[in-house]
Amino acid sequence: MESIEELALGPCIASQYLRPFRLRYRQNGVSKLWDFMRAHDSVSILIFNISQQCFVVVKQFRPAVYMCEMEEQCPQYFENKTEESWCPLSDVLPASKGITYELCAGIVDQPELSLEEIACKEVLEECGYEVPVTSLKRITSSRSGVGLTGSKQTLFYAQVTDDMKSSEGGGQPEEGEMIEVVEIPLQDSMKFAYDETFPKTMGLIFSFMWFQSNIAPKLQEK
Repeated sequence: MESIEELALGPCIASQYLRPFRLRYRQNGVSKLWDFMRAHDSVSILIFNISQQCFVVVKQFRPAVYMCEMEEQCPQYFENKTEESWCPLSDVLPASKGITYELCAGIVDQPELSLEEIACKEVLEECGYEVPVTSLKRITSSRSGVGLTGSKQTLFYAQVTDDMKSSEGGGQPEEGEMIEVVEIPLQDSMKFAYDETFPKTMGLIFSFMWFQSNIAPKLQEK
């Protein structure tokens, strides 16, 4: 992964991905305010390569994770931060502090495509496998970021083979994506899921557990 350069903390404005709002409401007679962000829904895909007996996940830099590490180790930058100014950060941590392991995923921002079509598109772009829409298995949907965005993520399962690999994946560089494809052997997957030295999402941990309960027993029967 690339190093971090010219880091600065600054104001947040609405974008095509996040729109900030403030909700005023009354609950059990008590007036409350709650700040939240409206974000796109998303899809995620648990990919299992049957040829290699491994899971295919992605590894990428997440600015929010990196800045949580920065706040923990360099709290002075956050103590008197104003929304109107940019604050250059000089004590830069290594980029590895913001790296996470995740399922292949993408936002739902193309209304002309079904969730399944978006999922297949993400698998091809990020991991390089051509997956037919009809072969996807829908696992479930859940709410993510319930305190901040409340967006819905739909989880799919895709079983692939080496013959379905058409590219190296890695995302779309023209959109600023820098994604590394990682293979997790099936026999090591649960150890990996609970190893806190590998930062990861709860969706990845849940999907590995789902696989062990729903797919692994069928593989053992063959």
